[in-house]
Amino acid sequence: MSGFGPELEVGIARLRAEIAGLHAELMNYGLVVWTGGNVSGRVAGADLFVIKPSGVSYGQLAPENMILCDLDGEVVQGTPGAGRAPSSDTAAHAYVYRNMPEVGGIVHTHSPYAVAWATRGEAIPCVTTAMAAEFGGDIPVGPFAVIGDDAIGRGIVDTLAGHRSPAVLMQNHGPFTIGPDARSAVRSAVLVEDAARAVHLARQLGEPIPIAQEALDERFRYATDSSS
Repeated sequence: MSGFGPELEVGIARLRAEIAGLHAELMNYGLVVWTGGNVSGRVAGADLFVIKPSGVSYGQLAPENMILCDLDGEVVQGTPGAGRAPSSDTAAHAYVYRNMPEVGGIVHTHSPYAVAWATRGEAIPCVTTAMAAEFGGDIPVGPFAVIGDDAIGRGIVDTLAGHRSPAVLMQNHGPFTIGPDARSAVRSAVLVEDAARAVHLARQLGEPIPIAQEALDERFRYATDSSS
């Protein structure tokens, strides 16, 4: 038994269902292959988050095998899914949640165009109005970090601190996105890949035309105001 109150139990159950369902969106948009990638979501009103298990195919993901963790990345024993190992990126997610309290959802994918930019260690330049609206500027690159501890999380936090972008390309690894909730982070993951592909194609034709900083700022402000 978890010992959580009934209201918290209901919130955790709803989040489990949401996180399980959002993983299907990663498949629908071609952002992951096999068992790679993950979505997590913070539990409202508690120092907990839900994340996918490691090594489970997307077709087998269900609310009951999502894993509940504390903000140290430790699995909460006695809860559904606790018998499985959590995602190998769990420590990174936990670090972000501990250090960015405004973040309610995190997504990591292996989407091919974004990964290609990450292998070059190059930021994706903001050259479309869609990018300006979603990211507020270039999509930055974070440092190379090994998988398995919180080094990736530190790189995400350090790179995005004071940055308008909800996305970062971790060098030689791939994109991570954050949001006020998990669904917002998934949307940003979809748009990262769209931006990475569009700018790559533009470069095959020549150098993309940069957006003036004033126009970029205005587009970002308009998008932010419209969604509030």
